[in-house]
Amino acid sequence: MEDKKLTEKESLDLITQMINKAKDSVHDTGITAIMWGAVITLCSLVRLAEVRYDFRLPFDIYMLTVVAVIPTIIFSVREKKARRVKVYGEEFNDYLWIAFGISVFLVSIITTKLGNDVRPLIDGYEKLAGQRSPFHFYEYVSSFFLMLYGLPTFVSGVCMKFKPMTFGGIFCWVCAIVTLYTTAQVDLLLTAISAIMAWLIPGILLEIEHRKAKQALKPTHV
Repeated sequence: MEDKKLTEKESLDLITQMINKAKDSVHDTGITAIMWGAVITLCSLVRLAEVRYDFRLPFDIYMLTVVAVIPTIIFSVREKKARRVKVYGEEFNDYLWIAFGISVFLVSIITTKLGNDVRPLIDGYEKLAGQRSPFHFYEYVSSFFLMLYGLPTFVSGVCMKFKPMTFGGIFCWVCAIVTLYTTAQVDLLLTAISAIMAWLIPGILLEIEHRKAKQALKPTHV
């Protein structure tokens, strides 16, 4: 049986359907990246102020990452309901960022507990030696976080073919190495800059592209 040739009207109808499906599948917004960029930048700068001016908040500022995990899950569920067409890799990217948020939260708990456990040993050494300990656990924490920050950022950037986010992930990894040789205050400043470079700026650019794509796909009325 010969393939049925499409008439001009049928071709136009098919194109219209494809445009409408594409409009429903445009979901790579920058909201999640902007949110994470703002939260991590805030946490890093507040922790920097704590170290610089020698004060402590009554809670670990990085616990605010929970504030980012919850909206990430909500946005993911909302977008999934709004999509009529399943885009390849969309679930992977959604769960990648949810897993990232949970991992950041867990690493915050683990490093805080480990730091509290090591503190008595350091205090004992300083008391016996009569000098400051050459080891400061908190100086290595930023390296762990930056290594973690680079993972979902790089993967998402490569999957979406979005270079600003790909470079942002690489920037986080470079800073993870640099912070091994810098002071805690510089580490926290680099962490804030990494959050801006990896998420805040790419998120804004991604959101602009998303809005332009949605606008371009809107049906025009003659």
